[in-house]
Amino acid sequence: MGKLTGFKEFQREAAPYRDPCTRVLDFEEIYTEHDERRLMTQGARCMDCGVPFCQSEDGCPIYNLIPEWNDLVFQGQWRNALDRLHQTNNFPEFTGRVCPAPCEGACVLGITDPAVTIKNIEMAIIDRGFAEGWVKAAPPKQRSGKNVTIVGSGPAGLAAAAQLNKAGHTVTVYERQDRIGGLLMYGIPNMKLHKSIVDRRVNLLREEGIEFIVNADIGDGSNNTIDIQRLFDHSDALLLATGAAKPRDLAIPGRNLEGVHFAMEFLTANTRSLLDSNLKDGNYISAKDKDVIVIGGGDTGTDCIGTSLRHGCRSLVNFEILPRPPEERAPDNPWPTWPRIFRIDYGHQEAARKFGGDPRAYCLSAKEFLGERGRLTGIRTIDIKWEGGKFAELPGTEKVWKVDLILLSMGFLGPDHYVSDAIDLAYDPLSNYKADYGAYQTNIAKVFTAGDCRRGQSLVVNAINEGRESAREIDRFLMGNTLLP
Repeated sequence: MGKLTGFKEFQREAAPYRDPCTRVLDFEEIYTEHDERRLMTQGARCMDCGVPFCQSEDGCPIYNLIPEWNDLVFQGQWRNALDRLHQTNNFPEFTGRVCPAPCEGACVLGITDPAVTIKNIEMAIIDRGFAEGWVKAAPPKQRSGKNVTIVGSGPAGLAAAAQLNKAGHTVTVYERQDRIGGLLMYGIPNMKLHKSIVDRRVNLLREEGIEFIVNADIGDGSNNTIDIQRLFDHSDALLLATGAAKPRDLAIPGRNLEGVHFAMEFLTANTRSLLDSNLKDGNYISAKDKDVIVIGGGDTGTDCIGTSLRHGCRSLVNFEILPRPPEERAPDNPWPTWPRIFRIDYGHQEAARKFGGDPRAYCLSAKEFLGERGRLTGIRTIDIKWEGGKFAELPGTEKVWKVDLILLSMGFLGPDHYVSDAIDLAYDPLSNYKADYGAYQTNIAKVFTAGDCRRGQSLVVNAINEGRESAREIDRFLMGNTLLP
């Protein structure tokens, strides 16, 4: 694949982001224009691997045909590369932007050298496909007469809808928010995934025959919810793809002070206001001229950093309870597993440029939120050390930080149960909807589940994988067999 000696001749050159000082002034995407020559050169670095681990269990969850489309880009065959990409991925314009690229962590070249820029190449292929007009709606030629209802329009729900529609089933997707996309719309900020990109794909799915219903909160019929039993009765199959929307809280004294918010509350309100009025309506949690602390790392924490900087925060610190990761793989983190190493994401880079240093503070445990007259004014922390997988507090290291806005980004605990309690759905020990991986069928015969609500909080690419696989099993349930991949 690629040029036989390309991995020896060319160095990794990832596509740069826009300049940090410029991009923090707007909510436009952080990416620069695609450089075709650079991308072809990077495609040439793809080796003729005996076993392409980028497609393995440690690599791409949807088994993208990565070496094939790397080689096609190297040869300038972009249309063919797009066809290969769409064989396994319904939404490469999403994963090419927001996926952390486990494929690159498992790249065989990564054993000795920096991995191939797989993510950059994927994004460039699909963006060129849309620019050239190659991506078009393809409605099924005939219908099966079967009706499938999907609750949730995040990546799992959309992937399942796309596949089931291809199989000829009539698909209706219900979304409780006012826009389609779930996590893609309101969980990921505009500068990382522009909402026009989401709308463009949703409009294609709509042209292909999928019906979308927004402002549709599904439950037991009370509190302005739509009765899930009615959906169940009028469907041949029902898929729950509601995501893991229940955030992990920080139950320490002062939690009820004004100024402490969940990350998703902050990000959702910002994106909705941005789309509704370009932030002119004021219906969002502003970080302008505030001392901001983000508790918790990961992609969501970084997104809180980037959004706060764009508001014009006065200062910014990111608390991490874990130690700083090593620069290179530790002995217990061998290739091709995901490299748990120190990374500088877009938000960290922006904060460093504005405030002169990386915003992250490691090995900190929050002890108490402090306030006056019901309003947050500070937080008390203590340093910790990790021993044997447990942390211990270090006496004498307590510190009070001045803060006006705290954003809790500590992960999610599972799905909201009011959706499923009305039909007596079973749960696993972690409170997720119970269904075996690969089968996706719940304890109720025609009810299936996929994505974060089944497996717990995870990646967009894993949600797409489960959406595709659950669609295959639903098609098999409805028709007795399936031709879906």
